[in-house]
Amino acid sequence: MSSIASDKEFAIPTTLNLLVIALQLCAMFAIFYGASVANAWWQLALLALAFAVVGNSVYSIIHEAEHHMLHPNVVLNDFLGAFMALFFPAPYHLLRQGHLCHHRANRSDDEAFDLYFDGDQPIVKWLKFYGIITGVYWVMVVLSNIVVLLFPFLVKKQLYEFDEPFAKFVEVLDPRYRWLIKLEAFLVIVLHATIIWGMGIPFWNYAIVYFGFGFSWSAMQYVHHCGTTRHVTDGTRNLWIFGPVDRLWLHHNWHLTHHKQPTVPWIHLPRLGQQQDPNRGFLPWYYLKMWRGPRYTEKHVENRYTGRVSK
Repeated sequence: MSSIASDKEFAIPTTLNLLVIALQLCAMFAIFYGASVANAWWQLALLALAFAVVGNSVYSIIHEAEHHMLHPNVVLNDFLGAFMALFFPAPYHLLRQGHLCHHRANRSDDEAFDLYFDGDQPIVKWLKFYGIITGVYWVMVVLSNIVVLLFPFLVKKQLYEFDEPFAKFVEVLDPRYRWLIKLEAFLVIVLHATIIWGMGIPFWNYAIVYFGFGFSWSAMQYVHHCGTTRHVTDGTRNLWIFGPVDRLWLHHNWHLTHHKQPTVPWIHLPRLGQQQDPNRGFLPWYYLKMWRGPRYTEKHVENRYTGRVSK
């Protein structure tokens, strides 16, 4: 995979990133306050919609940290990424390993959620696929906080032989991060319990508003890749939804450009994308097309980039 981030032309916008984080924190706590006083369904619906926008912006900041593009100091980069991941909410060092594995396995048999093969269990493929586009995937990631804390014995490859791609991911998790992931999961639970109790937010209000983000995040996790060419870097597409929202999401929808140059910070992606791959599709249209479900194929593409993510 190509990398041109060493070029000074593509410098990390450090000050701007810190300002974005500050604004995101203010926006999130304003929404939490709204959830504490909301008493009508339409108020919760608006707050959930607002959190869908803000939460995906927060994830875009986490994503920058995952690629070490949030701050030039690696320690501070990971600290900021871990702190913002508490609002995802999930352990940063688990999210990071999963995301970097995604870059290595993209569109191979290990990550072709829209396809199934001879020997697969189609029901597993269908459940995973529709779980992604309906928000269940996000719920499972959030539940990982409880799993790594209370049921670590469940994180074993042998338990997931019915789902070979996931079993491979479990196998390559770096054990050096095990206790750090547990600490982050503990802090997730403490933080959100404190917010709910300290701000007097009814639990279901909190859950509904947060699922506004969870559903939208999960629904978009494969929309850039579904139906694309079976190639590790080219197997994605650039999309758009609405100019201001695209900017709030730190140009995350320039996804083909990002996969081709995964170490170029977000602020440079539109310019680079216009030069290299200017064609962009309308995100909601591609999301609706995903409801057709997985398709059978006989074409296999091997994942040639395996092993642990250790940096």
